[in-house]
Amino acid sequence: MKLGLVSLGCDKNTVDSERMLAALADHGAVHTHVLSEAEVILVNTCGFIDAAKEESIETLLEMGRLKDEGVCKAVVAVGCLVEQYRDELESALPEVDLLIGLRDMDRLVPELERRGLLDPERGLHPGERIPLTDRRHVRYLKIAEGCDHGCAFCAIPLWRGKHRSFETDRLVAEAQRLEAQGAVEVNLVAQDLAHYGRDLSAGAELASLLQRLLEETDIPWFRLLYIYSAGLREPLVELMANERRIVPYLDMPIQHASDAVLKRMRRPERQGRLRKKVSWLRRSIPDLTLRTTVLVGFPGETDEDFRDLLNFMEEIEFDHLGSFVFSPQDGTRAMALADDFLPDGIGRDRLEELLEVQRAISADRLSATIGRKVQAIVDEGGEVPVARTWGQADDVDGVTLLDRGNGLAVGTLVEAEIVDADDYDLRAEVRDVVRPPPQGSVGRRRRSLPVLPLGLEAVWGR
Repeated sequence: MKLGLVSLGCDKNTVDSERMLAALADHGAVHTHVLSEAEVILVNTCGFIDAAKEESIETLLEMGRLKDEGVCKAVVAVGCLVEQYRDELESALPEVDLLIGLRDMDRLVPELERRGLLDPERGLHPGERIPLTDRRHVRYLKIAEGCDHGCAFCAIPLWRGKHRSFETDRLVAEAQRLEAQGAVEVNLVAQDLAHYGRDLSAGAELASLLQRLLEETDIPWFRLLYIYSAGLREPLVELMANERRIVPYLDMPIQHASDAVLKRMRRPERQGRLRKKVSWLRRSIPDLTLRTTVLVGFPGETDEDFRDLLNFMEEIEFDHLGSFVFSPQDGTRAMALADDFLPDGIGRDRLEELLEVQRAISADRLSATIGRKVQAIVDEGGEVPVARTWGQADDVDGVTLLDRGNGLAVGTLVEAEIVDADDYDLRAEVRDVVRPPPQGSVGRRRRSLPVLPLGLEAVWGR
């Protein structure tokens, strides 16, 4: 069976999709990037905000059209949107043949077997994950599932359940397999990385997991994505300060800076504490890049609240910003604040103003790096290769264009001198090759860890 897979939403969804692909290949599925040739098309949906829901629905409609026109026998929808709106989708999208939510993933293989689309035999493709693309030098390692935070605007705990950390041995083994597949940069992801290990045996925490990953792989770059400020502790910060294979980069969502809004959001910290935390981090970790996420237009957000946020952003000068307009989510505590919802358009106007403030901050901070020498990873070859410094995360931040880099292969690590900057991107000249791209299986093995037999029930950490 030829399988097409469309993965929408966050990087955590990407990891889930790669695990689903491996589980289906274990029963004879052959992945194709050409969706018009696929006999089954699987869409891993996202339901985080309204725009993501719309993208998921539009994608499912498009896949339905492909089924009408081509060889596709079945369109399958899985993931967050299905978990949230299964009944509505079943009624509204008859072109979708199978809807499977997060809590029913163990049904996927048996259902496709029952329809004669999968081989009932197993072991046709041993392995835990199959990359969705040929771009294997940048990979993601999901270290936990679910979330224990009670943020008023977020429905993720309702879909994915409470926080569950994956066992350290399993994660080390998975990282070793990513390295063997050519990974040069591995991004650690979870709903909150700081909570890692709190539900495991004594001594298990993010810093100890990173130490194991450093000791038992040769992966050059580890990056930490999405870690709550309240969970940042000295052992982790000290490790980042002393170990350069953990790139000096933190994705630390604050969501707002007005104490009144933070309280209504049920966020764990207030402006004063956030200010102190940022100051401590920048003192402790040399050359630290800080990314944050901000939500505007939350119910009851006043002009004064928004000015507090803008003033805080101008004071702190985060290097990168992800920003959203509040989107009501069924089942969340924010729905009880419906009387305080802002009129349409106010959130969008505030978002535009916030982005303009951040554009100027980004331009100033990038201009200050001109003349510095940095490491960069090549993402695209060509006459002017496209790369990223350790201060630029994959797909969400800017890029670095490399002069004098013609002929560099994807996955090469270089030392480059920054020679120019604009609002979001850099230009640099290559000075040296730090590490050539991986060729085939790479990395040493200090311990031999088994390939773990993972079914789809393990995708979400059950």
